[in-house]
Amino acid sequence: MAKKNNKRAQDKNGSRPADSATRVAPVQQSVEGRSFLYVGGRDCQVAHLRQIASNFGAELIHHDGGLREAVSRIDTLLPSVDCVFCPIDCISHDACLRVKSGCKKFSKTFIPLRNGSKSSLERALQSMNEKAQNQ
Repeated sequence: MAKKNNKRAQDKNGSRPADSATRVAPVQQSVEGRSFLYVGGRDCQVAHLRQIASNFGAELIHHDGGLREAVSRIDTLLPSVDCVFCPIDCISHDACLRVKSGCKKFSKTFIPLRNGSKSSLERALQSMNEKAQNQ
């Protein structure tokens, strides 16, 4: 039974979505002054997501995941950001794979979010801040 639940918690690319405690790479600094790339999600929420990041003193750059912007543009954005968020319910497989491989190539932290909600991003940023304060 546990194996079934484990498989359900995995996304289509084989990785587990992050709650506030799971990370691909460790985060060691405060969120303030950092820049983040948010790939995918819903266009109508981008302004709200930027405001949430701004409330933490961070900058949020958005890429739509290939709907209107070229997926290849992700490669040009990655070197200039500290971390990448991907809501696994609102992103194409191609964009997600490109982000994952790009994060590995540029040694960037990749944080898959359980969904594209505003609270999901806020929890991730709060968790990063708390983790930085505890170190």
